Amino acid sequence: MKNITIIVLIFFGSLSLSAQDLNTFFEKADSFFKAHVADGKVAYSKINSNKESLDEVLKLAETISVSKSDANNYQAFWINAYNLSVIKGIINNYPTKSPLNHAGFFDKITYPLGGKKITLNDIEHKLLRAQFNDARFHFVLVCGALGCPPLINKAYLPSTLDSQMDVQTKKALNGSFLKVNTKKKRVQASQIMEWYKKDFTMKGKTEIDFINTYRTEKIPNNFKLSYFPYNWNVNKQ
Repeated sequence: MKNITIIVLIFFGSLSLSAQDLNTFFEKADSFFKAHVADGKVAYSKINSNKESLDEVLKLAETISVSKSDANNYQAFWINAYNLSVIKGIINNYPTKSPLNHAGFFDKITYPLGGKKITLNDIEHKLLRAQFNDARFHFVLVCGALGCPPLINKAYLPSTLDSQMDVQTKKALNGSFLKVNTKKKRVQASQIMEWYKKDFTMKGKTEIDFINTYRTEKIPNNFKLSYFPYNWNVNKQ
C-alpha cells in the first residue's frame, strides 16, 4: 500500500509540475507577444537586439507535454509554439525579406518543442489540421509574411481559445483577406483558400458559405470567387 501511495504521489506531482510549466509558458508567451507585436506586425529588429525573452519562452516549450484529448490546452500550446517558432526562424536569418528566401524554412528546419524535433509544417498539418477539423487554424497560425492573417499581440489561452479563433477569423474575412467587387459580382480571396479548399468546404459547404459564417456584410452566392497572389514579404514593423 505504501508503494502504491508513493507512485500515486509521484504521478500527481508530475502532473502538477507539467500544468505549472504550461501555465508559465502561456504567461511568458503572452508577455512576449504584447512586447513585440503591434497591428499584426512583429518588431524583429527589437527582438534581434535582445533575444533573451524569445529564447526563454521557447526553452520552456521544449519539454512541455500536452495530450490532444485536452484539446484547448493542446491547441493553444501548439498555436503559440508555431507562431513563436516562425519568429525564431526569421530571427535566425535576420535580416531577411521573406521566409521563402531560406530553404526548408517550413518543411526541413526543426525546433525542439513538446518533447519532439519538429518542423513548422508538421505542427500545422500533422498536430493541428489532421487532428481537428477546424479551418480557423488558417487564421491563427501566422507564417511570418504579410499575406498571413495578422498576428495578435497576446498568447492564445485555453480558457479563451475558441473566442480568440473566432475573432481572428472574423477580422481576416472582414478585412484584407478578401477583396469584394460588388459591381462585377466578384470576390477575391487570399490564396490560403485556394491551397486549403478542402478545409473551407467541409460538410458540403461552399467557400462563400464559410466566408459568410464570419462576415458582417454577406457575399451573395452568385458572386464569382477567385484568388489574389500571396504576399510573402516578411511581416515586420
